[in-house]
Amino acid sequence: MTKATDTTPVGVGIISKYFPHLTERQQEQFAALDALYHDWNSKINVISRKDIDNLYLHHVLHSLGLAKVITFRPETTVMDVGTGGGFPGIPLAILFPEVRFHLVDSIGKKIKVATDVAQHLGLDNVSLRHCNVMEEKQQFDFVVSRAVMNTDELVRLVRARIKKRQQNSLPNGLLCLKGGELGAELHHFKHVSMTWDLSDFFEEDFFATKKVIYVSIS
Repeated sequence: MTKATDTTPVGVGIISKYFPHLTERQQEQFAALDALYHDWNSKINVISRKDIDNLYLHHVLHSLGLAKVITFRPETTVMDVGTGGGFPGIPLAILFPEVRFHLVDSIGKKIKVATDVAQHLGLDNVSLRHCNVMEEKQQFDFVVSRAVMNTDELVRLVRARIKKRQQNSLPNGLLCLKGGELGAELHHFKHVSMTWDLSDFFEEDFFATKKVIYVSIS
């Protein structure tokens, strides 16, 4: 992997602020995201052009919010549904190099971007597939996503994809990044769900309404 220099205003420094024990390789991989996503965004609108300069705060650090509620154990398998250009899967794969991540999206050009980014970073713990989640037949310990659909619908689609065997601090299930009021959406899951406010972990205003939700599907 070619070593990159991060020149964005907050850049990789905001990642180190909240994850201070990154290895040199992880720091290089996070720094390389800037040039890779800016280059792809000039060709394909993967991230809103108004938001690309907020890449690290709005996309990378947001994705890593999941790592504030669970530390995946080595050999855990995770499917990222509706990954788009690779969020939250690619930042999580950098942070957890001994965890296997499988990124799926129904839009081919977005998987093309995520594939290229993963290859440039040398992420050998990432696999990718252009498909609808209903076509995926493998099983995983966890499914993650960033607000791709209503929780009830997502649980219905991925329930059969969750392994029975447990190996993490949380029982196998679904972890999502969402925003706003989620009481009604999680009503059906009140006995098997938990919610965390990302503002408890990150001080930036962007996270004031951002949450991690967890639904057990074991």
